[in-house]
Amino acid sequence: MTDMQGLRELADKVVMPNYGKRDITLVRGEGSRVWDADGREYLDFLSGISVNSLGHCHPAVVKAIQEQAATLMHCSNLYLIPQQLRLAERLTSLCFADRCFFANSGAEVNEGAIKLARLYSKKTYGDNRYEIITATNSFHGRTLATLTATGQEKVQKGFEPLVEGFRYAALNNIESFKTAITPKTCAIMIEPVQGEGGVTPAAPEFLAALRKLCDDHNLLLIFDEIQCGMARCGKFFAHQVLGVEPDIMTLAKALGNGFPIGALLTTDKIAGVLEAGTHGSTFGGNPLACAAALAVVDTMVAEKIPDRAGRMGKYFRQKLESAFAGLDTISTIRGLGLMVGIQLTHSGVNAVKECAKRGLLINCTMGDVLRILPPLTATEAEFDRAATIIAEVLREEKTRLSAEEAEHSQPGKTPATATTGTRP
Repeated sequence: MTDMQGLRELADKVVMPNYGKRDITLVRGEGSRVWDADGREYLDFLSGISVNSLGHCHPAVVKAIQEQAATLMHCSNLYLIPQQLRLAERLTSLCFADRCFFANSGAEVNEGAIKLARLYSKKTYGDNRYEIITATNSFHGRTLATLTATGQEKVQKGFEPLVEGFRYAALNNIESFKTAITPKTCAIMIEPVQGEGGVTPAAPEFLAALRKLCDDHNLLLIFDEIQCGMARCGKFFAHQVLGVEPDIMTLAKALGNGFPIGALLTTDKIAGVLEAGTHGSTFGGNPLACAAALAVVDTMVAEKIPDRAGRMGKYFRQKLESAFAGLDTISTIRGLGLMVGIQLTHSGVNAVKECAKRGLLINCTMGDVLRILPPLTATEAEFDRAATIIAEVLREEKTRLSAEEAEHSQPGKTPATATTGTRP
């Protein structure tokens, strides 16, 4: 029995089955590479789903965690925490915001954004304004409020009754958002680039119209940059690439480069409604998490990581387009910076498995979109290797699908005979 087999058996016995069957057991990482329990090496172009943007075990982050862990890991927010204050100062210096609140995850800060928008609207305009409009195919978290905000029924199924006060509209369709507004609306919340929704960017002109719509109706505009923020799209924050500022922004994932932390950012005017006792977190903004995040932010600034992500995003896209030449099973390549989605004409589930067999980790979202979220520090050689592997897999997939289609069309073949196999 290998270590991996033993770990799979243990997983079947002691953990809940909500993540399904997992075929790979990762035990070590360095830069863009990870190794499984049997010592096999992979190129990690998922980065923990946009988390390890500086790569695995970045020396600056490791050092910050080690030093802080030996000094003070936790104290209550009843006291000032120097690392928290310095992190808030760094983040606000990089964007529109004046103030920060820290929590432990993206779902938590999105929950905080929902609470903040409702509280601000009620204190400013009265009790009957509490609805928030979000986009279909969005993803905002797994708590009851954030899964209700998420515009995907598959995430919500089974958890009814959902939280009251959410409406949905179509991304990049300003008329859809106009129609969704009611006298009860207090805010609009979207991802500048939808991640789980298929790596779909908001169009700059749509965001500009959305900003005006919010201003005209006295609504708050909330940007969820949990997956697309922190340098991935070519500037420090995705909305800076798209040219529109929100009133509230949420961050997590890459903020700690693997250490759990989330941030809720807003202006002085809006933050003022969070009086003492209105919101809080036991572990949010603890010294250890903030030390890790400080190292991340300082490294991204010093090494000009946003510029690198924009530059390497163009390089990688060119490599993909070249590698895919003549391949008609790809509908489009889209995204922003190093947030890349490859829309297929068929299911992408099998392609993800085949890439893993060749030593490349990516994933599939919305059933037919290959989502690629590489470390922002990956080298040209690593991007070349990834493009080659994906192209090889998709060309083999096309050959297999074409053969199955030809077999189906042969006279006398029944569906049961023709479809035997692993076609997605």
